[in-house]
Amino acid sequence: MTFGQHVRSVREALKASDRAYSLRKVAVRVGVEPAYLSKVERGRVPPPSEATIRRIAHELGEDPDVLLAMAGKVSSDLHEIIVRRPKLFSSLLRELRAAPDHAVLRIVRVVREGDW
Repeated sequence: MTFGQHVRSVREALKASDRAYSLRKVAVRVGVEPAYLSKVERGRVPPPSEATIRRIAHELGEDPDVLLAMAGKVSSDLHEIIVRRPKLFSSLLRELRAAPDHAVLRIVRVVREGDW
């Protein structure tokens, strides 16, 4: 599923129980033209900027990092972290590429808890 298809799917599911999630109303709250949001949802234009994706994520109750990844983008704060130590983080990510989720979650817990 593409970024636009996902956004539309989530928005339409929310709209089924709350008319506040019509394309027009969501576009206004996100700060874009309804025609533009429609084009994004239909894949007629590339995904929007990081800031707009974050507003869409907030509006739809979605994880901004997931939507950014679906749009082929990386959060600016993550980009800054990687740029500070590119060799280390690129190596880490490549090593984790094939790791199962439970192994990655274990590493995250160790880092988060500071249990070195």
